[in-house]
Amino acid sequence: MRRIHEIILSAILTATVLSTVAACADDEDNVILGGGGQKPVTPPSNGLLARMEVPATLAGNDVIAHWDVIGGDSVLTYCLEYDRRQYHSRWVAFRFDGRTRSKLVARKDYSIRPQYPADPQLPTGVGIENDASFNGYQHGHLCASADRLFSRTANDQTFYMTNMSPMLGDFNSNYWVTLEGLVQKKGRDATFADTLYVVKGGTITENYVLRRVASSRIVVPKYYYMALLKVKNGNYSAIAFWMEHKSYGYSGNTTAPLSDMKQHALSVDRLEELTGIDFFHNLPDVVEQSVETQCFPTAWGLQ
Repeated sequence: MRRIHEIILSAILTATVLSTVAACADDEDNVILGGGGQKPVTPPSNGLLARMEVPATLAGNDVIAHWDVIGGDSVLTYCLEYDRRQYHSRWVAFRFDGRTRSKLVARKDYSIRPQYPADPQLPTGVGIENDASFNGYQHGHLCASADRLFSRTANDQTFYMTNMSPMLGDFNSNYWVTLEGLVQKKGRDATFADTLYVVKGGTITENYVLRRVASSRIVVPKYYYMALLKVKNGNYSAIAFWMEHKSYGYSGNTTAPLSDMKQHALSVDRLEELTGIDFFHNLPDVVEQSVETQCFPTAWGLQ
C-alpha cells in the first residue's frame, strides 16, 4: 500500500513539473512559479552543505563560512568555496530572510585599515594578503556590502579578500551594480519572497579567465553570474544571470538601467552548463528539475 501511495505522489509531482515552462520567456501574470512546496523552507539540519543556497562543492577546495551571533543564534553572513590554485572563490552563497534582510548599519568606513583583510578562515600564506593590489582593477565584492547590512560584523565580513574579485571599474560600479540592486530590492521585500537564496561568482576555469593580477596569482574572470532561488508560501521559482566582464558604456555617475539586465537572464540549467556548478542541489529532484528550467524575467521585475 505504501508503494501505491508513493506512485500516486510521484504522478502528482510529475504533473506539477510538466505544468512549468522551460523556455526563457516572459511569463503571464497568472503563472504560478515553483514546485508546489513539497519541501519546507528550512533546509535539513545536517550541516552547512545541506543549506538550500549552497551549491555542490569540488574535492580539494576550501568551504568557508562566516557567521554572526544575533540574539544568541548563529546567523550565516555568507559562505564560499575557495580555489587555492586560482586564489579566487568559485562561488559565494547567502540568503535574504527574516534575520538577514534588515538594513541596520552602513557600509564599512573606508578609513579602517586594512580595508580588505585576509580571510581569517584560511591558513596564513594560503590566501591573499591584506589589501593586495588588483593592478588597476577594483576590489569587486561578490557578496556585496549592501547585501549584508543586518549587523556591523556581517558587513565587515564582506570585505575579506576571499570575497573580492578583480573587476573593471565601470563594470563593477556602473553595470553589475544594477543587477545587485535588483537582488537587494527583491531580497528585502517580504511580499516577494519569504526567503531569497543567492549564489554569485566569477568564472575561474582557464577558458573563462581574462588574465591574472597580484603577482600573476589571482584570476580575472571573463564572466560573472548569479543564480537566484526564491520561495514564497511554499512555491519555488528561480532565474539566473550570465554577464560578460567588459565595459558596457556606462561610467561616472551613470549606471545601467534595469532594462539592460533582461538580456543577461537565463535558466539555472543553462548557467550550470556554462559554469559546471550544480546549484540548488539540495532541493528535491522533482522540484529542482522544474524550477531550474525556468526563466521568467518579468516575474523578477525585469520588463
